[in-house]
Amino acid sequence: MSDMNRSFAGSMPEFYDRILVPVMFEPFALDLAERLRGITSGHVLEIAAGTGVVTRALARMLPTDVAIIATDLNPAMLERAKSYPGLERVRWQEADALALPFADRQFDCALCQFGVMFFPDKRAGFREAWRVLRPGGRFLFSVWGDREGSPFDLAANVVGEFLSRDPASLVSPPYSDIRMVREELTAARFALIGAERLTKLMHSNSAREAAVSMCHGGLMRAAIEAQAPDRLDEITEAAAAAIETRFGCGPINAPLPAILFTAARPAD
Repeated sequence: MSDMNRSFAGSMPEFYDRILVPVMFEPFALDLAERLRGITSGHVLEIAAGTGVVTRALARMLPTDVAIIATDLNPAMLERAKSYPGLERVRWQEADALALPFADRQFDCALCQFGVMFFPDKRAGFREAWRVLRPGGRFLFSVWGDREGSPFDLAANVVGEFLSRDPASLVSPPYSDIRMVREELTAARFALIGAERLTKLMHSNSAREAAVSMCHGGLMRAAIEAQAPDRLDEITEAAAAAIETRFGCGPINAPLPAILFTAARPAD
């Protein structure tokens, strides 16, 4: 987590939020926030909020009697999240998911979009979520499914070739083995564990637009900036060519799979 934390500094949060979030993260954020629509009061904790795409959806959807606390390990990402208007109700706090700075049994719901994969110790993160939830409280988090053959996968292969790196090192770590995740949640004392496969469409107007989204706004951009910043345009054009070969030269609506896990802290 510390390496990624250093990578997403400077102008990276703005690139990530402006270029990648609308394409890959916003459709899932709206779905995740919708799962909390029935909450009318209490306290909601968002873990690994990033630049706040889920937070903004929660603030629009939940009544003001619901307190929203949004956390992230990276202060630069939180600063970007806080820059949006209309979020005065949100309490922002820098926090490590493995050592949450909150009292026991403080929250009615905890959620995390595409952040659990980066926890260096998944069970420790789950134990912390369990600790801060009240009995009966819910824990929801999403992880990526199999992205093989997607524009994201094609771009990672191209960037990996240019940088002489394993493409797997340029994307989030895999964490989609449902049986294993269930076991780790059970070990953290969660119950009522569910897993739902989701698919959203990743829309781009062209192969080049898709390549810009992948290469200019996330982990791939951080790697390019670290190793070959003067080759960003060249790498982007090569990624666009690879995506066009697979998806054609027109608009792209590519399926992007994820898994939503739900669990609950048992009532006393």
